[in-house]
Amino acid sequence: MMIQDRVRNEVNTVLQENEQKFTMNLLQDLPYLERCIKEALRLYPSAFGISRIAGEDVKLQSYLVPAGTFLHLNIYGVHRDPNFWSNPEVFDPDRFLPEKIRHRHPYSYLPFSAGPRNCIGQRFAMLEMKAMIALLVHNFYLEPIDYLKNFRPKVDLVLRPAQPHRVKFIPVCKTNLSL
Repeated sequence: MMIQDRVRNEVNTVLQENEQKFTMNLLQDLPYLERCIKEALRLYPSAFGISRIAGEDVKLQSYLVPAGTFLHLNIYGVHRDPNFWSNPEVFDPDRFLPEKIRHRHPYSYLPFSAGPRNCIGQRFAMLEMKAMIALLVHNFYLEPIDYLKNFRPKVDLVLRPAQPHRVKFIPVCKTNLSL
């Protein structure tokens, strides 16, 4: 079963159980969709990097980072580091199963930064993405016109495609089978 079909089945099942109404509880009950979003953010984080100034001396193994040093963390690179991710270029939502994230380094996945300066809106952002994607896959089949093998990212304030990335929206035929 394709990933998109599995997401659609999850959304349709939860909608049927909820009388076809999207609610906050429904959005929180879409674990496979959430894993897909997390994996997409791992491969293509909107913020490709963050910068900080060390507030105090920090010892990293045998190296000392002096206070006042300007540091840049390459989130895009960390998310594709084979020390943290096996087959890092492969899209695999099951990387985010509870048993797989339990022993992962807490700073190996940073789509919303981490620590005291992380994104305060990350839960809201996840709910927004789930609401939008759930509605889309419930109503449309998405087919690529442009493929990821041709994707070239443009580094700006956020990571985005250098060229438009086109997708075809095919309406899902819904038949009423009740007699």
